[in-house]
Amino acid sequence: MSKAVTILLGIDPGTLVVGYGAIVVASSGPRFLAAGVFRAPRTASVPERLGSLRSDLDELLARIRPSVVAIEEAFHGVNPQSALRIGEGRGVALACAVTFGAKVFQYPPAVAKKSVAGNGRASKSQVAEMVKLQLGKPDLELPEDATDALALALTHFHRGQSAARLQSNVLRR
Repeated sequence: MSKAVTILLGIDPGTLVVGYGAIVVASSGPRFLAAGVFRAPRTASVPERLGSLRSDLDELLARIRPSVVAIEEAFHGVNPQSALRIGEGRGVALACAVTFGAKVFQYPPAVAKKSVAGNGRASKSQVAEMVKLQLGKPDLELPEDATDALALALTHFHRGQSAARLQSNVLRR
């Protein structure tokens, strides 16, 4: 009988570039599984880009079969039009994950940065370096959108570890 493998997928949403990063939860800690970006054609209309994103995400979900999807929570940017576009991409990603049957968790960018880099205002390059170190892959070359997605997956992993430690301490009392 084989033991079930837990796969966590992080998604950094958008409508032009979407980052994804998957880790496997192992007894020795999180292990890198896959990461990359989906790029929609700049010349495509927003509905066409969202359709392309849906196809890419459906294919990814079927291939790696995550039990959990961690997605970046909406945040208020300076440009309302950009926030709207990110929201549209988030909506597609959320719908794909739920339709696939994964549990969905959402984390604000600052929470993911603090979780992996120790600072909620860490730069994208600092987050990328800490993600590589935590996964034991210091030479891994990935776009920042992919390392942001891996940071979301790691954030969920760390949250689960903390909850398990707390529950263990409560049960021992």
